Amino acid sequence: MKAEHSHSKADYIGILGSVLCIVHCLLMPALAFGTTLGSHHEHAGLVSLDYLFIVINGIAVFYATKNHKSLVVRTILWGALALFSVSLIFEAAHPIFTWLGYIGSGLLIIGHLVNLYICQIAPKMKWKVS
Repeated sequence: MKAEHSHSKADYIGILGSVLCIVHCLLMPALAFGTTLGSHHEHAGLVSLDYLFIVINGIAVFYATKNHKSLVVRTILWGALALFSVSLIFEAAHPIFTWLGYIGSGLLIIGHLVNLYICQIAPKMKWKVS
């Protein structure tokens, strides 16, 4: 039987959501360059993809940190989610928010990877972490 902590799916979903957001933010303007989609790349129908990424990452952080003992992991993930969310919401206000969004997304990926390490790899190595 595979030893796995109860939140690993949330970590994988969080990593996937953050990577997809980065890919979307980097590639969509390039793909839409020169078309009428260029000015409205963030919308898919009536729902903005930005809000969809915030919801996906919010759910992933909630379940990844639920009943978690490590204050460091909880702080990293919730802080990264706050930075990510605020940056995506205010992205149109100033270009700095675009870069802060990339940083928040990267921190979410790092936080989920650290959480996976603490909960899956470190116990197998019998190292005390937390």
